Amino acid sequence: MEMPKPGPAHQQLAKLAGHWTGSEKMHPSPWDPQGGMATGKVTNRVALDGFNVIQDYEQVRDGAVTFRGHGVFSVDAESGQPTLHWWDSMGCTASLFTGSWKGDTLVMTSKSPMGWSRCSFGLAGSRYTFAMEVSQDGKQWAPAMDGSYTKGA
Repeated sequence: MEMPKPGPAHQQLAKLAGHWTGSEKMHPSPWDPQGGMATGKVTNRVALDGFNVIQDYEQVRDGAVTFRGHGVFSVDAESGQPTLHWWDSMGCTASLFTGSWKGDTLVMTSKSPMGWSRCSFGLAGSRYTFAMEVSQDGKQWAPAMDGSYTKGA
């Protein structure tokens, strides 16, 4: 029996790979009533023979790291949908995001006891954008964060 090989869905996720740095806008929220600007540092690397992309993330504000996250992107073998398992420095249980590609943008949602989250990862050459929205009911969405990053910066 031949070993499985990464397919087109895995190759699409691999486009996220690289070191990315850029500016972020935090929208006012219960965790950050004022909102504000930050610098985001994202490292995505292809792992496990091309089946996963591992993400490590740091947010820096006023010269100090204020938030960290760790994610594992994969493709669900049954549905073919991209998935993201996410842990962060807020100390909550891992979140599971599922989604799909819309052109060069990966849109993923997750439901947790705190409500819904929707993330968009956009790729355009050496540019990478990220947006996070939150919702209490999964219908009415509010922006939480927007980021724009450059590869290799």
